[in-house]
Amino acid sequence: MGSSGRILGALGLMSCLALSVNAPAASAAAPAPKELPRVPFTQRYQAVQHGGLVRASNSGISCRKEQSPQAEPCAEVKRGAAGVNGEFEMFYSEVDKDPDTYNSTRAELKVPQGAKVSYARLYWGGNLRVGEQKPPEDNGRVLVAEPGGAYKEVLADTVMGHRTDAGSDAYQASADVTPLVRKGGAGMWTVSQLNIAMGHSEVGAWGGWTLVVAYEHPQEPLRRISLWEGFESLAARAGDGTVEIEGLDAPAGAAGKVGVVGYDGDRGTLGDSLIVTADSGRRVSLSDGENPFNDVMNSTITEFGGQPFVRQPDHMNNLGYDADVFDLSPALSGGARSLNFTFTGESQGHFLGVLFVQTDARR
Repeated sequence: MGSSGRILGALGLMSCLALSVNAPAASAAAPAPKELPRVPFTQRYQAVQHGGLVRASNSGISCRKEQSPQAEPCAEVKRGAAGVNGEFEMFYSEVDKDPDTYNSTRAELKVPQGAKVSYARLYWGGNLRVGEQKPPEDNGRVLVAEPGGAYKEVLADTVMGHRTDAGSDAYQASADVTPLVRKGGAGMWTVSQLNIAMGHSEVGAWGGWTLVVAYEHPQEPLRRISLWEGFESLAARAGDGTVEIEGLDAPAGAAGKVGVVGYDGDRGTLGDSLIVTADSGRRVSLSDGENPFNDVMNSTITEFGGQPFVRQPDHMNNLGYDADVFDLSPALSGGARSLNFTFTGESQGHFLGVLFVQTDARR
C-alpha cells in the first residue's frame, strides 16, 4: 500500500451479537446482501467437539512489473523479498487454463481422513480501484471447484464489508459452503473470478480467499472452536481493537491455535501486532519465523511459521493478503476461561476480516 491516509477509524471489534450459523445457502434468485463500510466482528460459529479447524487460502493477484525505482525485482518479491503492492503493476494469478475465468488460484484443504465436516465458510475480498475500477455489483460472486470437480457459482449470503475512499475501494464477502465441502473433502480447492482490480496505483492491488472448515473426528482431543468475522479498518495511533472470546475452559498446558485474515498489510511497514491476553494474566505477542511481532500483517500465508500445505501459485510475499495461523499454546500455559485478542495497526493501516480460534477443552 502507498502513503494515502485511507485508514481513518479505530478498530471496534467487541460485540456480543452472534450471527446465525444455519442460514440457507444462497441461490441465483436470492437478493444480494447489503454492504456496509464497517462490519463489527461477531461470532459466526462455535462448537465444543472432538475435532478442530483447518483452512485453505491463496491470493488472487501478484506483481508483474516494477513501477517504482526502489522496487525489488518482481521475481524476488514472489520468493519472499521485501516489497509492497504499490511499487508494482499487479496482474491476476491464473492456474486453471480456462479462458473464461481469471485470477484462479488453488490451495490444499487438509481435512483429516475419517473426519466429518461440521461447518465450512468461504471468505474473499480485494481492492476494486487500482489501474482500473471494478464494479462492486460483482463483489458477492465467485466460482469454486472442489478437488477434481467443475466450477460452481457461490454467492455471498451475509452483509458484506465495502469501504471506499480516495485511494482504494475495499470489500470482503463470504458464504456458507458446508454442503460443498462435505462433498468435496480434502484436496486442492480452486477459487476464481475474485472481483479485484489489476494495474498500478499508490495504494496497490490486493485480494484473496480463505476457506475455514470445522470438523469432527472421534480420535482427536475435545476442543472448543470459534469463528469470528467482520470488516474493520485498523490504523496506527487510532487506538487498539479487541476481540474477546469467553467460555473457553482451557486447562493449564492446553494446546491451541489462532488464524487471522487481513487485507493490505505491507511487508516491512512496521507497527502492526497481535497480542493475546489470558484471564490468568499471561500476555503473549503472537509471532513466528515468518511473521515478526511488529510486522504480523506482512503479506504471508503461513501456519506456525511454515507452509505445510500446497498452494498454486505459492508466492511467499502475497503483496497485500495475509492468512496466517499462529501457535496459541504459550498463552494457555496457565489455562484460560477467556482470551482477549488485541490488534494494533501498521503506519499505513490495513483491514481485518476473519479470526478463528481452536483450544483444548476440559474432558
